[in-house]
Amino acid sequence: MSWVGAHGGAGTSTLAEMVGGRDLGRRWPDPSQGEPGRVLLVARTHGSGLRAASRALEALHSGEHPAGVDLLAVVLVADAPGRLPFHLAQRVRVLRSVADVHRVPWVPGWRGEKRTGPVPRTIRTLAELAGTQLAHSKKREKKR
Repeated sequence: MSWVGAHGGAGTSTLAEMVGGRDLGRRWPDPSQGEPGRVLLVARTHGSGLRAASRALEALHSGEHPAGVDLLAVVLVADAPGRLPFHLAQRVRVLRSVADVHRVPWVPGWRGEKRTGPVPRTIRTLAELAGTQLAHSKKREKKR
Protein backbone atom coordinates (compact mmCIF):
# COMPACT_ATOMS: atom_id res chain seq x y z
CA MET A 1 0.00 0.00 0.00
CA SER A 2 1.29 3.47 -0.88
CA TRP A 3 0.82 6.78 0.89
CA VAL A 4 0.60 9.68 -1.57
CA GLY A 5 0.56 13.28 -0.38
CA ALA A 6 -1.71 15.72 -2.16
CA HIS A 7 0.77 18.42 -1.08
CA GLY A 8 3.99 18.76 0.88
CA GLY A 9 3.62 18.33 4.63
CA ALA A 10 0.43 16.30 4.33
CA GLY A 11 1.57 13.68 6.83
CA THR A 12 2.55 10.74 4.62
CA SER A 13 5.78 10.07 6.53
CA THR A 14 4.06 10.01 9.91
CA LEU A 15 1.25 7.79 8.66
CA ALA A 16 3.67 5.38 6.97
CA GLU A 17 5.65 5.21 10.22
CA MET A 18 2.51 4.56 12.27
CA VAL A 19 0.61 2.24 9.93
CA GLY A 20 3.19 0.81 7.53
CA GLY A 21 3.19 0.97 3.76
CA ARG A 22 5.36 2.98 1.42
CA ASP A 23 5.65 6.78 1.61
CA LEU A 24 5.83 8.04 -1.98
CA GLY A 25 5.70 11.72 -1.19
CA ARG A 26 3.68 13.58 -3.81
CA ARG A 27 3.87 11.14 -6.72
CA TRP A 28 1.60 8.33 -7.82
CA PRO A 29 3.02 4.81 -7.52
CA ASP A 30 4.14 2.93 -10.59
CA PRO A 31 2.93 -0.66 -10.17
CA SER A 32 4.89 -1.70 -13.29
CA GLN A 33 8.03 -0.90 -11.28
CA GLY A 34 6.90 -3.00 -8.32
CA GLU A 35 5.43 -0.16 -6.27
CA PRO A 36 2.17 -0.92 -4.45
CA GLY A 37 -0.74 0.38 -6.54
CA ARG A 38 -3.21 0.59 -3.68
CA VAL A 39 -3.17 4.24 -2.57
CA LEU A 40 -4.19 6.25 0.45
CA LEU A 41 -4.19 9.91 -0.61
CA VAL A 42 -3.25 12.23 2.26
CA ALA A 43 -3.99 15.93 2.79
CA ARG A 44 -4.20 18.36 5.70
CA THR A 45 -7.52 19.95 6.57
CA HIS A 46 -6.51 23.55 5.87
CA GLY A 47 -7.86 25.27 2.76
CA SER A 48 -4.86 24.67 0.53
CA GLY A 49 -4.65 21.03 1.65
CA LEU A 50 -8.28 20.37 0.77
CA ARG A 51 -7.85 22.10 -2.60
CA ALA A 52 -4.79 19.93 -3.28
CA ALA A 53 -6.80 16.81 -2.41
CA SER A 54 -9.49 17.89 -4.87
CA ARG A 55 -6.90 18.43 -7.61
CA ALA A 56 -5.33 15.03 -6.93
CA LEU A 57 -8.73 13.33 -7.13
CA GLU A 58 -9.43 15.14 -10.41
CA ALA A 59 -6.09 13.90 -11.78
CA LEU A 60 -6.90 10.38 -10.65
CA HIS A 61 -10.38 10.53 -12.18
CA SER A 62 -9.01 11.82 -15.50
CA GLY A 63 -6.40 9.03 -15.69
CA GLU A 64 -3.31 11.14 -14.98
CA HIS A 65 -1.55 8.30 -13.17
CA PRO A 66 0.23 5.04 -14.04
CA ALA A 67 -1.91 2.00 -14.84
CA GLY A 68 -2.81 -0.12 -11.84
CA VAL A 69 -3.32 2.68 -9.32
CA ASP A 70 -6.32 2.02 -7.05
CA LEU A 71 -7.48 4.66 -4.57
CA LEU A 72 -8.46 3.08 -1.26
CA ALA A 73 -9.43 6.34 0.45
CA VAL A 74 -8.56 9.95 1.17
CA VAL A 75 -6.98 10.55 4.58
CA LEU A 76 -7.43 14.04 6.00
CA VAL A 77 -5.01 14.94 8.79
CA ALA A 78 -6.13 17.71 11.15
CA ASP A 79 -4.07 20.86 10.74
CA ALA A 80 -5.11 22.19 14.17
CA PRO A 81 -7.04 21.04 17.23
CA GLY A 82 -10.80 21.52 17.34
CA ARG A 83 -13.61 21.60 14.83
CA LEU A 84 -13.22 22.69 11.24
CA PRO A 85 -14.68 26.04 10.22
CA PHE A 86 -17.91 25.65 8.26
CA HIS A 87 -16.38 26.44 4.84
CA LEU A 88 -13.70 23.76 5.31
CA ALA A 89 -16.23 21.22 6.59
CA GLN A 90 -18.20 21.85 3.38
CA ARG A 91 -15.11 20.99 1.32
CA VAL A 92 -14.72 17.75 3.28
CA ARG A 93 -18.33 16.87 2.44
CA VAL A 94 -17.58 17.43 -1.25
CA LEU A 95 -14.56 15.10 -1.02
CA ARG A 96 -16.73 12.49 0.72
CA SER A 97 -19.12 12.63 -2.22
CA VAL A 98 -16.43 11.25 -4.55
CA ALA A 99 -14.20 9.10 -2.29
CA ASP A 100 -14.09 7.36 1.06
CA VAL A 101 -12.64 9.83 3.56
CA HIS A 102 -10.96 9.08 6.89
CA ARG A 103 -10.12 11.93 9.26
CA VAL A 104 -7.13 11.78 11.58
CA PRO A 105 -7.61 14.10 14.57
CA TRP A 106 -5.01 16.48 15.95
CA VAL A 107 -2.56 14.57 18.17
CA PRO A 108 -0.31 16.96 20.14
CA GLY A 109 2.19 14.18 20.90
CA TRP A 110 2.94 13.76 17.20
CA ARG A 111 4.52 17.19 16.84
CA GLY A 112 7.90 16.03 18.17
CA GLU A 113 10.34 13.54 16.73
CA LYS A 114 8.91 10.70 18.82
CA ARG A 115 5.25 9.85 18.36
CA THR A 116 3.76 9.89 21.86
CA GLY A 117 0.25 9.74 23.22
CA PRO A 118 -2.73 7.61 22.38
CA VAL A 119 -3.25 6.28 18.88
CA PRO A 120 -6.52 7.56 17.39
CA ARG A 121 -9.03 4.92 16.37
CA THR A 122 -8.79 6.21 12.78
CA ILE A 123 -5.19 4.99 12.63
CA ARG A 124 -6.29 1.47 13.55
CA THR A 125 -8.99 1.66 10.88
CA LEU A 126 -6.39 2.73 8.30
CA ALA A 127 -4.15 -0.19 9.28
CA GLU A 128 -7.06 -2.57 8.71
CA LEU A 129 -7.84 -0.93 5.37
CA ALA A 130 -4.19 -1.15 4.33
CA GLY A 131 -3.83 -4.73 5.57
CA THR A 132 -0.94 -3.81 7.86
CA GLN A 133 -0.24 -4.01 11.57
CA LEU A 134 0.32 -0.87 13.57
CA ALA A 135 3.97 -0.10 14.17
CA HIS A 136 2.94 1.55 17.45
CA SER A 137 0.43 -1.07 18.62
CA LYS A 138 1.58 -0.80 22.23
CA LYS A 139 0.04 2.64 22.55
CA ARG A 140 -3.46 2.78 23.96
CA GLU A 141 -6.27 3.65 21.59
CA LYS A 142 -7.81 7.10 21.64
CA LYS A 143 -11.56 7.01 21.05
CA ARG A 144 -12.33 9.42 18.19
